[in-house]
Amino acid sequence: MIAMKKLSCYSVLGLLLSCGIPLATLAAENVQPGTFDRPSNVLGFTLEDFYTAAINYSPRIRIADERRKIGSTRRRAANGRLLPQLNASASLTDNRREQQGAALETFDGERLNVQLSQILFNWQEFSTRKQAYMLEDQLEAEYYVELSLLLTDVADRYFSVLQAEDALGSIRSELNAVTGQLDLIDSYYQRQLAQITDLYEAQAQLAAIQSQELELQSQLELSREALRAESGILAGQLFRLDDNTDIPTMEESMQHWIELATANNQNIQASEFARQAAQEQISGARGAYMPQVNVFLQRQDSDVGFDNRPLNQTETTYAGVNISIPIYAGGSNRAAVSEAISQHTIAQNELRRIQLEVTERTRTAYLQVKTSEQRTAAARVLAESTALAAEAMQQGFELGTVNSVDVLNALRDQFQAERDLQRSRYEHVRFLLALYREAGTLSVDDLLEVSTWLDAPGN
Repeated sequence: MIAMKKLSCYSVLGLLLSCGIPLATLAAENVQPGTFDRPSNVLGFTLEDFYTAAINYSPRIRIADERRKIGSTRRRAANGRLLPQLNASASLTDNRREQQGAALETFDGERLNVQLSQILFNWQEFSTRKQAYMLEDQLEAEYYVELSLLLTDVADRYFSVLQAEDALGSIRSELNAVTGQLDLIDSYYQRQLAQITDLYEAQAQLAAIQSQELELQSQLELSREALRAESGILAGQLFRLDDNTDIPTMEESMQHWIELATANNQNIQASEFARQAAQEQISGARGAYMPQVNVFLQRQDSDVGFDNRPLNQTETTYAGVNISIPIYAGGSNRAAVSEAISQHTIAQNELRRIQLEVTERTRTAYLQVKTSEQRTAAARVLAESTALAAEAMQQGFELGTVNSVDVLNALRDQFQAERDLQRSRYEHVRFLLALYREAGTLSVDDLLEVSTWLDAPGN
């Protein structure tokens, strides 16, 4: 097995996710016991850094992986009960026998016994084995549910940090622009070319922007902390979403994605396995009415008999078939069948509930993706228009054709449109990953494609 530290992040995600190798298992091999639950001072820069760190750090992935191991262990145990069973026993005794009218007798005794047994027919054990396989598949699906949730949560928090950083940068640019405009208005006022109300208006807008800056600074710190809490590492200078990146548009119909989700969503698959296991439980409960047949082979060496009476050394070997036929169990078997039927009904309705929820989430994610595409296109046009309008207003103010309030409003609209465009682009990526997750098609290729949209700071 290839150690994760010897591979790049791309190779790790590519090999492990595409091949279905348990990520949390490999991650455990690279984390010293007792250290995975403590955040580190390591800095993360790329989306892959946070993916890898989160897989190592996340308690919910480790819980899901251990549950998956339990499912595998239960399946092996169920298989083992249907294999030949070999038992051995031995007893050594120091005996003292006193009989009326006879001399006191002391002697040592030993009894050695070896027995081989094999189930020939036991419907309950057969059913238990089938349930174990289905429950193992259920826990496997639940593990991948947690994995996909973790990866999309990390991406969501990563892009939340980027959005907060961009919003803070935009508000600071707006602050500089309004400060420059305030200085210009003040100089005009000193020369009696502007009114005092213009100066007050600029000062009020500057104070409002400063207040927004503090709020966005706080939001950035909260976003960074949320990313650290999910991954266990600190956010450095994150790779940024390229302004020229064209995020793929959604060509398929909503029905196409709903069909994908119905067929591939891991939550639905886990619930389907749970329903099948509950159905098999009914069969197992009814198996209590059926006979049980075992074959056995036994060898016994002993020099004592009943009540440890001394005997000559004997060697006994015998084989047989044991048949057990249930006749009456006080109604417990019927109660077990009734309970199993109710459990199956619950599992059926649970499956239906999850199918409806997944369908609703898929529809919502699809509509969000389509809406974000249109919103991003409109926001881009608006950002370009408001930038031109602000530049025109600035020139008009210098020429005396517009007043300062018009310039301030134009600057406010320009930077607000810029922030709206940034938010819509980040939301588009998050909605796209959510749609892939709900459809059950989220793969390493999707994650790596998103990574290619990001550039190092300063590029």
